[in-house]
Amino acid sequence: MTPLQLTRSVRSLNRLQQIARVLTQQGFGHFVDRLNLRRYVSIPGVLPRRRRDEVTGSGASAIGRRLARVCDELGPTFVKLGQTLTTRPDVIPEEVIRELRSLQDHVCPFDTSSARTIIEEELGTPIDQCFGHLADAPFASGSIGQVYRATTHDGMEVVVKVKRPDIDNIVRLDMHILSWFADAAERLVPELRGYRPAQLVHELAETLRREMDFVSEASATARIGDALTDHEHVRVPQVRWDLCGSRVLTLEALKGRNLDTVLEADEPNIDRKALASRLLDAYLAQFFEVGVFHADPHPGNILVSPPARIGLIDFGQVGVLSDEQSALFLILIVAAVNRDPDLIVEVLDDLDALGPKTGRERLSRSLRLLLDKYYGLPLKRLDLSVVFVEATEIIRANDVTVPSNVMVLVKALTTVSGVAMRLDPELDLVALLKPRMKRMVADRLSPARMAKAAGLAAWQTWGILRSAPSTIKAVLRQLSRGDWEVKVRHENLERLTSELDRSSNRLAISVVIAAVIVGSSMLVGTAGELPFGIPLRMLGIIGYLIAGVLGLGLVWAIFRSGRLY
Repeated sequence: MTPLQLTRSVRSLNRLQQIARVLTQQGFGHFVDRLNLRRYVSIPGVLPRRRRDEVTGSGASAIGRRLARVCDELGPTFVKLGQTLTTRPDVIPEEVIRELRSLQDHVCPFDTSSARTIIEEELGTPIDQCFGHLADAPFASGSIGQVYRATTHDGMEVVVKVKRPDIDNIVRLDMHILSWFADAAERLVPELRGYRPAQLVHELAETLRREMDFVSEASATARIGDALTDHEHVRVPQVRWDLCGSRVLTLEALKGRNLDTVLEADEPNIDRKALASRLLDAYLAQFFEVGVFHADPHPGNILVSPPARIGLIDFGQVGVLSDEQSALFLILIVAAVNRDPDLIVEVLDDLDALGPKTGRERLSRSLRLLLDKYYGLPLKRLDLSVVFVEATEIIRANDVTVPSNVMVLVKALTTVSGVAMRLDPELDLVALLKPRMKRMVADRLSPARMAKAAGLAAWQTWGILRSAPSTIKAVLRQLSRGDWEVKVRHENLERLTSELDRSSNRLAISVVIAAVIVGSSMLVGTAGELPFGIPLRMLGIIGYLIAGVLGLGLVWAIFRSGRLY
């Protein structure tokens, strides 16, 4: 799809111009040019915007700061894109991720009257029949929605999340443009292929699809809450399904203080050891038993009540693991604990994470050096965030791309383990993991699980055997009819075609300018007149002016292209 087709398909010329202008002003003009978008940048947009806190330098950190500014200026969808990039340290350098973590959803709240209208439309009931009381102002506002405190008619204190009225159209438009940007970047800018822009945009689309459908968030909250019912010291908000819809989410308001306050102060009424153990155990249950987990376990999303009760809130970001991925991740942990880098490489291969440029021996050697580096180090001195960064540097250097949901799990496990270690520096993570790993291995090798797997394999084999004769017959029929086709896919010819069009257009304009100059010169030397007494010399002078304007325009176009020679 060309830029012209893109603007016609979504009528998004203004938005495309804005994106191209912001990229150019923040120092990414060379990418704008290589994506054939320079024509969409107005003359003032060519010059970088001057700021008192202007970013200097050309390293990864400076690029990260400029990229963060691009996301911040372009609004909610691009802020979400920046936040998605922070979850992929296997693709994006840590220096860039560190700068992108500064992105926040600082969006002004929309009018409460609009929120009330949305609630009534979504629930099909007047607002006073839905809630006994609804606050006049939101206590939190983000790019997707804003949250109100309320009370139901049965006396339950709840929080009500309402989607922004215009967010669907904004995201739909931006995602269409971002998809084109990602495809064009992989085709026209080869050095960006290693960052897998199309894959990152696809992950963003999946994330936004889940976050913008409040029914999905409600389902994830309810599923995790049901799975943690045996953890008597861990609570998840109850979902009020009678007050939920795709644009409205109503959850029980949990009591407690943010874990941040507990981490900052040593309060005697909080049992920090029990709190750390219960918190980690609750997340291990989500990772390895439920298959759906809270993907954003930072201290602000964890509530604490004395002596060691835990409340988990905000399930807008959740991760989902298949049964096979959960089993492979378990084996990955066992391999890391047993310092077996060859097994780690095999698991990464089973996860389809190894790229075409991955050297298995080199990757195994790098992992062994990392495992040996921390061998024998007491857990209380082990900084998991540093280990995580070093591990991601190794897999990025070896062309390894871990599936996004597994990467989100690793990041969540690292985060919650770090929080638990801050609560209890003496916590033995391996001792806490071993019983659960033994139970999971025994469960996956149980006769019932093996029988189920054997039955599924038999059914798939029977399906292949059943369809094989008809498939072979169809192939032979195509061969006999000569219906086989060979398709050739070209890469980067679109840019060549664009450059040829641009060069031919400039050449045509040059010929026109030369013809106008020659014709005007002939008229200037003629003494005749046109009707109404207009001298031919005047017509020649007008021709000179036209030629001058066209010439200046041509020079400016060449100057903007950056190809003066």
